[in-house]
Amino acid sequence: MAADETLSDTARIARDLIRFDTTNWGEGRSRGETEAAEYVGAILESLGLSIEYVDAADRRTSVIAKVAGSYANPVDTSRSERPGLVVHGHLDVVPADPANWSVDPFGGEIRDGLLWGRGAVDMKNMDAMILTALTEILEGGRQPNRDLTIAFFSDEENGGVYGSHHLVTHRPELFAGATEAISEVGGYSVEIGGKRAYLLQTGEKALIWIRLRARGVAAHGSRVIPNNAVTKLAEAVVALGREEWPLHLTDTTSQLLGEVARLLNADLETTGPDELLLRTGTAAGFLTATLRTTSNPTLLAAGYKHNVIPDAAEALIDIRTLPGDEDAVLDRVRELIGDDIELEIVVQDVGLENPFSGPIVDAMVGTLKAHDPEAEVLPYLLSGGTDNKALSELGITGYGFAPLRLTPELDFPAMFHGVDERVPLAALDFGHRALTDFLLTY
Repeated sequence: MAADETLSDTARIARDLIRFDTTNWGEGRSRGETEAAEYVGAILESLGLSIEYVDAADRRTSVIAKVAGSYANPVDTSRSERPGLVVHGHLDVVPADPANWSVDPFGGEIRDGLLWGRGAVDMKNMDAMILTALTEILEGGRQPNRDLTIAFFSDEENGGVYGSHHLVTHRPELFAGATEAISEVGGYSVEIGGKRAYLLQTGEKALIWIRLRARGVAAHGSRVIPNNAVTKLAEAVVALGREEWPLHLTDTTSQLLGEVARLLNADLETTGPDELLLRTGTAAGFLTATLRTTSNPTLLAAGYKHNVIPDAAEALIDIRTLPGDEDAVLDRVRELIGDDIELEIVVQDVGLENPFSGPIVDAMVGTLKAHDPEAEVLPYLLSGGTDNKALSELGITGYGFAPLRLTPELDFPAMFHGVDERVPLAALDFGHRALTDFLLTY
């Protein structure tokens, strides 16, 4: 275990945040984010910022702060001509079973030059980078280039019901003046064809979480019961889990494929999109899922005794569609499961797709190239989702920009919701420096 004095502030804060167990099981079941929010709030207050805690439910705490911009350009003195930016992270994490980990998932252990623990990449790393970037700027007597709304949300891992969506619905004034946002899962490096490239997240797939419910006859386990709820549910789950959804290229994925083909010196006419992206190594873990809808069973629940046939069975399915495909996908889901299976939509949220162009993209690309001049920067569509979905309801355009320069052997996509989640300490410090420069110049 490294001593505190050997850690950078970014690594220390990320470690401390990991040690707050903010596990979120979804549908309102959570250990809560309050202590982590108070830790973050204390750092913000130490910088002279006024903060506001917002509790959507008991112990479901988000924290918001405002940072005034510099408006240093004498030609551009109007705040309306330089709109605000939301810089946001979330404080909750998905569950972690300690039996499957080689370290305590909430221990914040430092090992082999990496920080280990649940949240190390999703997304207490970015939370720490935000805090240290603000500290460097404000303690240095400087200001960001525009007004910032700093938000640390609760409940992102449940679709933001008790976090970003609650604030957007009930406290939209907190984001007044902002037109753009940056957050997680973008600006990290991968190796493609032996060359380092950063994936800048310009959009994300739509989210549809559904519950399937089958009903049947309760009976002794030795009987012949054709109307078996578990059997019916299993058939529906297999149908969805095995469905081969058709290829659908968006503007973002088409542009990404062209760039990947260039880096790999491949011919798009003879190499299919799936094959091409599989050649990207660890990056394929995220990229292949952006070519089509996915429907993954994630939870099964039925029964209470080995020799009792239950009268009901349930399953949860995580569906991610390309933006705009939601209705067509739900129609196909209903065809696959049949009329005898009940379908409940637990959470549904929009997909996003923004252009890989414009001043904010130029600034993000410029920042990455300033810190890693030989690298490429490519757009991609996130297969998951972020709190940018909620902010889009206010007309705020969100990008993924949590800059990390990673070693090529680290399977970064596998770290998200995976076992032994970890991030290199050097990557945290790279992110802190890059984020600081971005906030000072954009």
